[in-house]
Amino acid sequence: MVNQKYLDKAETLIEALPYIQRFNRKIVVVKYGGSAMLDEELKANVIKDVVLLKLIGFKPIIVHGGGKEISKWVRMSGKEPEFYHGLRVTDKETMEVAEMVLFKVNQELVAMMAEVGVKAVGLSGKDAEMIRVKKKEMPGKDLGYVGEVKSVDTTLLEALIEDDFVPVISPIGLGDNYEPYNINADDTACAVAEALNAEKLVFLTDIEGVFVDPEDKSTLISEMDLKQAKEFIDNGVVGGGMLPKLKNCIEAIEGGVSRVHILDGRLTNCLLLEFFTEKGIGTAILKEPLFDKPLFNEEDEEGC
Repeated sequence: MVNQKYLDKAETLIEALPYIQRFNRKIVVVKYGGSAMLDEELKANVIKDVVLLKLIGFKPIIVHGGGKEISKWVRMSGKEPEFYHGLRVTDKETMEVAEMVLFKVNQELVAMMAEVGVKAVGLSGKDAEMIRVKKKEMPGKDLGYVGEVKSVDTTLLEALIEDDFVPVISPIGLGDNYEPYNINADDTACAVAEALNAEKLVFLTDIEGVFVDPEDKSTLISEMDLKQAKEFIDNGVVGGGMLPKLKNCIEAIEGGVSRVHILDGRLTNCLLLEFFTEKGIGTAILKEPLFDKPLFNEEDEEGC
């Protein structure tokens, strides 16, 4: 008699097969940030997921953040981190700290990939002038060296992918005067995914996904299309940190990315569970409609 656990494992592999076939040789951009970057065990799990994606035929790219670590080092330098409407005010000294911290984070991720047998290359947007930016303007506040992506040159990324490397990108770009600028990591991942016409863009966050009612975990939306994502924003259901993420998802889909996923990076094997199981564990935003009825009806709107 075959042990049931082995039968369950075989069933899991069979369930994953059509997804592996469908996305083989496709580019997947993973934006890695949040608490999963601070816990060594969670960090190792995310890297293992990305490595497995690579080994079964995906073409992964990692774009990482480092905001909490940057804030820690800014305080250690004797300054207090300053934010304005969620954006880090970045003077010259803070920019130097940000570059140092992001380089450290970047090289740690590259080393972890090497440890499990995958060749990775650490980059910033300055390398080969990959990411050009303009200074981000905000009414009433000079943000300093905070950039907004103007263009992404994919030449280097395409060469690395073709040579079987995994690019690991830190969110720093070059301004008009060839000075480094700090870029929001979500915006960086979105711009890279659009430029490469990636099949998937994944945001690893500290929340499980998009909910109809954020207070009711049973209302997690597994899939929504572009129209429904816009309805979600228009209905005022989503707010806080999820609002810019959902807007990034919409922008990426409109920019040519086929699927965008919002996942809880704190969950073990979150990438594998989302990609290779029928229901997934987070929220996927797709280009094409998936439902015959809207996410909202009149009763829903009255209750929101």
